[in-house]
Amino acid sequence: MKPIWIVDDDASIRWVLEKALARENLATRSFSNVRDVMTALEGETPQVLVSDIRMPGESGLDLLQTVKSAHPGLPVIIITAFSDLDSAVAAFQGGAFEYLAKPFDIDKAVELIRRALEESLRETSVESGPADTPEILGQAPAMQEVFRAIGRLSQSNVTVLITGESGTGKELVARALHKHSPRNQQPFIALNTAAIPKDLLESELFGHERGAFTGAQTTRRGRFEQAENGTLFLDEIGDMPFDLQTRLLRVLSDGHFYRVGGHQPMKANVRVITATHQNLEQRVRDGLFREDLFHRLNVIRLRLPSLRERREDIPILVRHFLVQSARQLGVETKRMSEAAMQFLASLDLPGNVRQLENLCNWITVMAPGQTVEVKDMPFELTQGQEGAAAAPEAAPLPAGPGVPAPRRVAGEGAEGWVGLLELQAAGMLALGQSDIMDTLGRQFESALIKTALKHTHGRKNDAAVRLGIGRNTITRKIAELGIDGAKDE
Repeated sequence: MKPIWIVDDDASIRWVLEKALARENLATRSFSNVRDVMTALEGETPQVLVSDIRMPGESGLDLLQTVKSAHPGLPVIIITAFSDLDSAVAAFQGGAFEYLAKPFDIDKAVELIRRALEESLRETSVESGPADTPEILGQAPAMQEVFRAIGRLSQSNVTVLITGESGTGKELVARALHKHSPRNQQPFIALNTAAIPKDLLESELFGHERGAFTGAQTTRRGRFEQAENGTLFLDEIGDMPFDLQTRLLRVLSDGHFYRVGGHQPMKANVRVITATHQNLEQRVRDGLFREDLFHRLNVIRLRLPSLRERREDIPILVRHFLVQSARQLGVETKRMSEAAMQFLASLDLPGNVRQLENLCNWITVMAPGQTVEVKDMPFELTQGQEGAAAAPEAAPLPAGPGVPAPRRVAGEGAEGWVGLLELQAAGMLALGQSDIMDTLGRQFESALIKTALKHTHGRKNDAAVRLGIGRNTITRKIAELGIDGAKDE
């Protein structure tokens, strides 16, 4: 459990509360001003925050506003004088859990803090977030563009083509488009066209009449009929067989279709949303996708960013998925250490949000402790960090660019090279050098890529797989860093 933070410029009040809570075996941390609290909040959060309302500099109300904006579930108790009741009202309006009026009874103060503590433990707000989680999470600018597009399309029935890599959440966006459309009270029907065998896909889409083919013992409604007046989402549209593309084009053109084996035209009042991870323009050029159907589908195109383009969203998504996974399994939610979270945010994750969700499920089941460290991650993710070659002894990191970083001492843990990196950074800072992040970052990347290329005998694609990065990424890095000896497979 995290400590209770006490914020008061009066040292006697801090002392009384510290001693009273210590008798209850509750850890505390004290601050004399709001500025120090703001700084501490950048790296950690308390279980409960107790703050005076009037202090030199920023006030307790300023602190309350900041805390509630960043951590809405964190209970904040405001300490106020009787003459500050107007401020107490303002505190409640700002989301305070309760207030303590000076002079307060210490036993009642401890009782109030215990109630706030129980509320905090029950809500576990830092890890769980609000109960009403949005259907799509993201604060990165690229995701804000997606949200704006959904808002602009909310009252429209226009056809939308969603593009993006696998695992970026294309179906979630399709569901959001339906939820915020005039058709939201009608069915949302989803079909992955790549997951249905070609011989069955036509029947899945348009239905069939009894006796239309062997095994068709009853009449069956297809997805277009099931989605009547609602939305039909066709995922992986780029994999649709060419002959079925013709039938889909006809439905989009005149709103009519026939069941398999049927002779009576059926009318479809359906909004069609499609998605693909493929380059449809290239498939059109290759003769694999009808150009006229492409133009029918490509009325509004909505591109979803990969996780590599929105790394700042990874901590939000990780916390959400860890809570979700813990609820499903009925266990306590795991917490990520700062280093582990930074490690996750540095990964390329080619499977995007879906891969991240699967990783969080793995962490919930397999990580040994409640606080997850980098060493607790799956081996296939961490082996790139642990695979540095051994050397008889380690030397300080060189200061100049272009010089390889030192190798790790045999048998030494991750703390060894991290400690050396910290020493080198401190030395460069002391010398007043600039561009330290770029200089050391390039040395680090160069060392990893050179080691991987040596391990794979110069095979660039194999090295990319071993490092857990994309082929395009390693090609770009090799060019940027001026690395020799790489070859294509």
